[in-house]
Amino acid sequence: MCAVAQPIHTISGLWLSSSLYKTPISHLCFSLSHTNEAPRRRSRRLAIVGGERSATISSPERPRKVLEAPMAGTGPFRDIIDGDVYKYYSDGEWRISSSGKSVPIINPTTRKPQYKVQACTQEEVNKVMEAAIAAQKTWARTPLWKRAELLHRAAAILKEHKGPISECLVKEIAKPAKDAVIEVVRSGDLVSYTAEEGVRILGEGKFLVSDSFPGNERNKYCLASKIPLGVVLAIPPFNYPVNLAVSKIGPALIAGNALVLKPPTQGAVAALHMVHCFHLAGFPKGLVSCITGKGSEIGDFLTMHPGVNCISFTGGDTGIAISKKAGMIPLQMELGGKDACIILEDADLDLAAANIVKGGFSYSGQRCTAVKVVLVMESVADTVVGKVNAMVAKLTVGPPEEDCDITPVVSESSASFIEGLVKDAKEKGAIFCQEYRREGNLIWPLLLDHVRPDMRIAWEEPFGPVLPVIRIKSVEEGIRHCNASNFGLQGSVFTRNINKALMISDAMEAGTVQINSAPARGPDHFPFQGLKDSGIGSQGITNSINMMTKIKSTVINLPSPSYTIG
Repeated sequence: MCAVAQPIHTISGLWLSSSLYKTPISHLCFSLSHTNEAPRRRSRRLAIVGGERSATISSPERPRKVLEAPMAGTGPFRDIIDGDVYKYYSDGEWRISSSGKSVPIINPTTRKPQYKVQACTQEEVNKVMEAAIAAQKTWARTPLWKRAELLHRAAAILKEHKGPISECLVKEIAKPAKDAVIEVVRSGDLVSYTAEEGVRILGEGKFLVSDSFPGNERNKYCLASKIPLGVVLAIPPFNYPVNLAVSKIGPALIAGNALVLKPPTQGAVAALHMVHCFHLAGFPKGLVSCITGKGSEIGDFLTMHPGVNCISFTGGDTGIAISKKAGMIPLQMELGGKDACIILEDADLDLAAANIVKGGFSYSGQRCTAVKVVLVMESVADTVVGKVNAMVAKLTVGPPEEDCDITPVVSESSASFIEGLVKDAKEKGAIFCQEYRREGNLIWPLLLDHVRPDMRIAWEEPFGPVLPVIRIKSVEEGIRHCNASNFGLQGSVFTRNINKALMISDAMEAGTVQINSAPARGPDHFPFQGLKDSGIGSQGITNSINMMTKIKSTVINLPSPSYTIG
């Protein structure tokens, strides 16, 4: 059961120096079922990332892991930095922008500048595109096995240097240290898998004969194969700036395209380190580029550039604007979601609660596939909410360097947006299962019960550790709420009845429906797509390779019909 509604309590200012941030949430916030619970001394395990990790939640007395000395921009990465500003990558070289300007990257934890990257100009975009177009012509004639060989090499180098790249992820986007390492390793695995899959997919074509269509003799042979599009523009989001970058880079390169990367500001330095791994692997000059800068200055110029033949974008509403301006080129877009979790009376409620916690609160809810709204049958709602509260109480809150479960959200503006949703829910009568707490960009995990459709949190994507629960009287009511959203990325259903699960899945307007599990993008070779405002096209390694190619047909016309001798 939830605690009584708590007043909103906002804490602003600097981090406190006490051990407050090393304690489980159960020691900080009210929950009726845990008010008198004694602190637990043993280590516990709780899977909190959908298909991505299982974290150890330690007691307050247990020493926490602290990152080793900084490695970013040093050793093999010393060439990518000039003074305190990271360079951009063009035509096989690390360069300083002629603008003489830089863009600061704010550490979400300290809320102070952590890194700087080049503020590139439109003329530098032009030069990047010229180099990419030239390099692609040669790359398209490179044997498929050689492309795969270089991708395997880049994957190995990427995994070898997971230390400095994961350090950047911790400091740029406040990703917990363990998760940051997992992202880099997973990215290397993705690149290797892409190389293998690309050899299989692109190594095959189709042979068609004309007499299979009515009215035709066998006097035409058609040879159909896949050829590259040209230059692919890749724009990943802040929350997975390495993994969602390579999910675009790998398929583009194995298919014979050139790749221009425009990383997010938060996450740009991690992306630059990742790109250097492709440089060290020995890819041809100009084939891979990484250009940084302000979206207001080079964003539209990039996406509308005549040299771009395909755009792969992951992010938010910006993608809708891009799709309206891009023209007649293939688009691959994932634009967010309001992933609904429907829980039936016959569900395994322990399983459902565990997946709500890992789906809703991993990486502080900053995942497109995070559980964004729980639709639970009234008859089991009290039980589910009680179980979720017990698990939320064990989540640790604090800085990412200490591998806390809940870390600061990416920016102050993001935190303020989340707070606006919380205030709206409070004013309209939602029940707070924990006390609302915020310090700077850090927001403690919050479950909101008895949420109604007239509350903003019922429809808007918070991208933070705040999860609404809507109690429903029927499955049909849950499906109606899910389908009334302008989003349609993923959803989940918890029930022991597979027939019900499949029927609900068919009825839900979502690109993917998980049965008895939280939403998740991976494994990375699974198809991943959204409906409605959640995106265009489909991702996943195979789908991405196919999307970044086009069909080329060669038709052989015979002087007379030819048939196999029988």
